[in-house]
Order: sequence, then structure tokens, then C-alpha cells
Amino acid sequence: MKTIETFVKPIITASPSESLTAVARLMDEHNVGAVVIAEDHRPVGIVTDRDLAVGVLARGRSGESSVAGIMSTPVQTVHRDDGVFDTSDLMRETGVRRLPVVDDDGRLVGVVTFDDVLCVLAQELSNLGRGIRSEMSVR
Repeated sequence: MKTIETFVKPIITASPSESLTAVARLMDEHNVGAVVIAEDHRPVGIVTDRDLAVGVLARGRSGESSVAGIMSTPVQTVHRDDGVFDTSDLMRETGVRRLPVVDDDGRLVGVVTFDDVLCVLAQELSNLGRGIRSEMSVR
């Protein structure tokens, strides 16, 4: 079974004191939809592009406001040795599309997204299909 660590992506982080504008710029610069808010390399929250839109546009916060005011906390995480099934199950249970990946000490090692999990599962289904197809051609 593949572990999450085999397809984890680099993570973009910011501190809780960063401004909403600075976090939005990070998202734009790195073409990501979420930034993990961290202290001492440990996740303390997460901010998505939707959080920014709602926080600034719908709730009238200033772009200079601290990201701590809109981040989701506590943040759900997955361990780097967890499997794809456990990760997809956690995403389903919690309704999140992005999970920070942590090591044994709770330190950030990356992020895994719904799209990442979906791609791995699609590849596994394709592998099964090829196996069935080759078995059927032998008969």
C-alpha cells in the first residue's frame, strides 16, 4: 500500500501574524489554494482562498488584518506513513480537501490534496483494469 509520503507536495506556510494580503500573495505566487499557518514548523491553522474571500469581502476585514483571525483551527493533519485509504476517509469525514502532512514529532513535511488522492486512486484502478484485461486475453 502506498503511503501519503510517496506523493506529498511541498507546503507553503505563514505565521499567524502574517497579514491577509501577504497570505493572498503567497497563494498567488505559488499557485496554491491554501496556506498552512505554522509555528515552530508545526501546523496551528490553515487558510484557503475561500477563507480569504469570505473574510475580506463578506466580513469586511482589512487586508492588513492578521491571518489568525480567519484561519481554521485546529487543523486536521495526516501522518506521512498513513495510507491513501485512511487519508481519503479523513477527508470525507472532515469535509476538507487539503491536509498538512506531519512526521512523528508533529512537524510539517508537506501537504496532500483531494486531487492528489484522486490521481493515485485513478492510477490504481487503471492498474487493476490492465491486470484484468491481460488475464482475460489469456483465456
